[in-house]
Amino acid sequence: MTLHLLVVEGNTRSDREPYRATFGRTASQSYAVTLRELAPDAECEIVFPADPDDALPNGAGLEAFDGIFITGSALNVYDGGPAIERQIELVRAIFASRTPLFGSCWGLQVASAAAGGVVAKNPRGREIGVARGIRPTDAGRAHPLLAGRPEVFDALCSHIDHVETAPEGGKILAGNAMSEVQAMEIVRGGVFWGVQYHPEYSLTEVASIMARRAPALAREAMFADEEAAKAYAENLVALERDPSRGDLAGRLELEGDVLEPSRRRIELRNFIERLARPSAIARGRG
Repeated sequence: MTLHLLVVEGNTRSDREPYRATFGRTASQSYAVTLRELAPDAECEIVFPADPDDALPNGAGLEAFDGIFITGSALNVYDGGPAIERQIELVRAIFASRTPLFGSCWGLQVASAAAGGVVAKNPRGREIGVARGIRPTDAGRAHPLLAGRPEVFDALCSHIDHVETAPEGGKILAGNAMSEVQAMEIVRGGVFWGVQYHPEYSLTEVASIMARRAPALAREAMFADEEAAKAYAENLVALERDPSRGDLAGRLELEGDVLEPSRRRIELRNFIERLARPSAIARGRG
């Protein structure tokens, strides 16, 4: 069985290039690598709706996919403009196509906006590196998106915005002290599962983001200075290279939810097995 998956890159071309320069891949290329590791039978296509010249699939084209994934982005929904409006319209088209949709971070935000929710800058500030103390809601404890997650868990993250108001009918599945909406389900014809954190990230990927944003992290007093932010990022890279470094894991207060790829990626695996594969079968491709 071949799974046909679509990865929607949330970034503009000008934001993709610094990402590629520091990490070696764009966010969408990295996402596709993770998906193929989880589903070796998957074929992944990538689109760039923030680019005015990118050809996007129409309704029939969207139905050709078994699952669609939206990456993170440096954009802010509330800024508006063509790069954002194109993505909102694409999400609405995906809902109409009834193709299962998953969103990480920006993906959760743009899907919420497309369904009538409100996205805003988080008054509690930036959440980057590790989202701590995420707790499933009563609905989340019984939801297949979070099957396998414990009562409290941490996850890799990078965001300064959050879903301030969930869309009508949006089912909040998890939250933490930084945001009440860390995971959500939206049904608008098709089904959307999304998280504010990044189950697709590796330690090295989030480290590259932190290193690029070191000046902002120092200005916001998240670290004493830029060098401290970069040192934290370097420790993340070192830990991924050598997971046996218990000294580093202890210093950074990281446990299996973040350190073990199989546990980091639970939501993606659940989406593939609970929604994408059944979609392929229902559409006669299984």
